[in-house]
Amino acid sequence: MSDVTPAPDVHVQPDGAAIKIWFKFVPRPGYLPYDTEGLWATGTSPDTARIDNVPFLQDGIAQGDVVRFRTDAEGRHWALERVRPSGHCVIRVLPIPSGPLGRSAAEVHARIGLGGETFGPEFPLVAFDVPADADFAGIKRLLAEGQAGGWWHSEVGCGSDRWWDA
Repeated sequence: MSDVTPAPDVHVQPDGAAIKIWFKFVPRPGYLPYDTEGLWATGTSPDTARIDNVPFLQDGIAQGDVVRFRTDAEGRHWALERVRPSGHCVIRVLPIPSGPLGRSAAEVHARIGLGGETFGPEFPLVAFDVPADADFAGIKRLLAEGQAGGWWHSEVGCGSDRWWDA
């Protein structure tokens, strides 16, 4: 039994016949104290599904990626591997409370201008979906400017070759 608490179910369920795909990972020191995250997905075969939302915690997975999973005895679907990347990337941004945006996830959304999800009012972490055809260089500049200006901390949760080369 893990001594780490599972992440709260903070993702909004999409419309349709979505299934929850669970990811298990080692928590990072000094970060949120969870060792699992469930992401909504659409089944594409009996053992694969396309991820339908943006991860707050799981690295290396983005919206639109297809993953292979196994179903345990309790009916929970556990991710095994990514079988097809979507080309999307994940950027996580946390506003600095003493900065110009305060703790406002809405202001972060407005400045970055991408779709994504907010963890919650107590912890205004925003996980952004960066589409494969986005202006990666421009987004990287914006993130660096905001970080240098004391607006936010940011990290890449999932980057494609195109992202890293931009």
